Amino acid sequence: MDTGPLSDPVRARAEAMASRAAAIASAGGLAEALDAGTLPATVDTTLSEGLVLGLLRQGVRKYLAIFGHGSTDLGEVLRVYEEAGAIRCYNFRNEVEMAHAATVLRWQYGETPAVVTSIGPGGLQAMAGSLAAASNGVGVWHIYGDETTHGEGYNMQQVPKREQELFGRITALMGESYVLHTPEALRDALRRGGLRVNHPYFAGPFYLMLPLNTQPARLPALNLRALPERPAIPPVAVAGGAELDEAVELMRRHGRIVIKAGGGARGFADKLRALAETVGAAVALSPGALGVLPDDHPQNMHVGGSKGSISGNFAMAGGDLLIVVGSRAVCQADCSGIGFENARAVININGDLGDLTHYNRTVALPGDIGATLEKLLAALGRDGGFDARDRKAWLDACAAKKGEWRAFKAGRYGCRPLEDAAWGRPVLTQPAAIKAVADFAKEKGAVKYFDAGDVQANGFQIVEDDAPGQTFTETGASYMGFSPSALAASGMADDPRYGIAFCGDGSFMMNPQILIDAVEHGVRGMVVIFDNRRMAAITGLQLAQYRHGFRTNDSVKVDYVRLTSAVDGVRAVWGGEDAAALCAALEDAYAHDGLSVVHVPVYCGGDERGGMGAYGSWNVGNWCDDVQARWHAQDI
Repeated sequence: MDTGPLSDPVRARAEAMASRAAAIASAGGLAEALDAGTLPATVDTTLSEGLVLGLLRQGVRKYLAIFGHGSTDLGEVLRVYEEAGAIRCYNFRNEVEMAHAATVLRWQYGETPAVVTSIGPGGLQAMAGSLAAASNGVGVWHIYGDETTHGEGYNMQQVPKREQELFGRITALMGESYVLHTPEALRDALRRGGLRVNHPYFAGPFYLMLPLNTQPARLPALNLRALPERPAIPPVAVAGGAELDEAVELMRRHGRIVIKAGGGARGFADKLRALAETVGAAVALSPGALGVLPDDHPQNMHVGGSKGSISGNFAMAGGDLLIVVGSRAVCQADCSGIGFENARAVININGDLGDLTHYNRTVALPGDIGATLEKLLAALGRDGGFDARDRKAWLDACAAKKGEWRAFKAGRYGCRPLEDAAWGRPVLTQPAAIKAVADFAKEKGAVKYFDAGDVQANGFQIVEDDAPGQTFTETGASYMGFSPSALAASGMADDPRYGIAFCGDGSFMMNPQILIDAVEHGVRGMVVIFDNRRMAAITGLQLAQYRHGFRTNDSVKVDYVRLTSAVDGVRAVWGGEDAAALCAALEDAYAHDGLSVVHVPVYCGGDERGGMGAYGSWNVGNWCDDVQARWHAQDI
């Protein structure tokens, strides 16, 4: 391999790039450099640099990368631009972890990153990880190497099939994709990608395929002012008239109103609260909407859905008018379609037309949720236009169920350690352990991350948030390994927050690379491993449906304190087997200036106090016939 001096053209290209990057960094941005005249409006460059310039035009300054032979040219551009201070590039050790970190950087911190991988397996792994972004409506750029366009023969790691643009077709199935088969297509690709990544209602990943040979291809006379800016789409709402009048009439006529708040409601908590208080509605949360109403608000009935809660599912089942706000009709939100069994009418406030019209007998109010709620509140007036005493019986019944739920939770939290067969001694129950860590997080102002499994399912029933953004629970895809990977975002964010990842032993081992990447990128946060040595959520389903567990556990003992302590810079702590020991371990771990890991053994067995229970229906396993029959029998 030739590692001699660079050729004159390559050296000249690097010098020109460095000059442009320095101008952008000095001016504070590409548009600013153009306005100052320190950057020419037209440049002769390559596709790789043109892409970086185009993403700078849209405010993308952070790249998460695992380079390979399919991304060396783009990597060189990123090197030059980082040395000038125009962008930052962070190297990772696993593409799935990297995709999760990028998702959280946008989801929590509002910063739009780009994920960069090589050709083949790297891209496929990153695409798999992007399912979390796609499922939760989070916009992230994904840039993958791709096979060359001249057809000279197979490229290593391409799909071994004699068809064109296969990776572009694969990624298009996940969202939207563009193969940069020619450098001059860059402008169109950036325009399409900008809209997908910054869509106002349900954003998602956009996949750019960069063939190996088009990355260094010349892009002459690139007009930098013609590169698309980040879309700025103003809020829109239904114009008014009949739809708003009908919605207001329904709210005034029905006495048992339930609001289903989904993840789309997170940014409009104040307006949703005002609507609930104005019309006397009970509010049932989706797992992704924790904190939309403060936990102790009398109209907050907590989560409702297939897992749900006593109070949340009661409100869903009893409401005669359903108001959907930013929620998709997924199983954990509406019990596989049968959670609103007494609803006689629906008002749906959503941006996506499919979600908007999912239910029959719907008054559809499309557009921006905040703008629509403002219109509804204005139309209702300050008192809602009805006697508040008409809603008292409904809210009193909901309040009683909320009291029942709180008493139930207190009983679960107060359960003593239970004898566990796998551990051979008494250990904490998951409710008691998760509650202790959640309370600790609230005390410290730490953000909580959940990914999948029994920890997540119990967790969203337990946490008591007072505002959105205190918990991020990946219920869109329930991706194992999401929560520890999420911690990496704080090592890249402009204004990082301390985070605690709540994960099971299985989830942690899906993406343990955070141990290294957190140290590399200066993360200060904590992973708490709730170790029951099995896939307890699936074991529970198997037992509930078929009375037998099967292949959801193993006999391998893992000392996670020893395992994670092997990474220099990680502080690992044994969490103990009672509440006092766990609280002491959390304080010890929090004092560490870096990544810490707390290993907590938790109970799994036949004692029902070991979990929080389930309160809804779910279209899985041998429950399908019943759920489907009930769904076909109802008419909303």
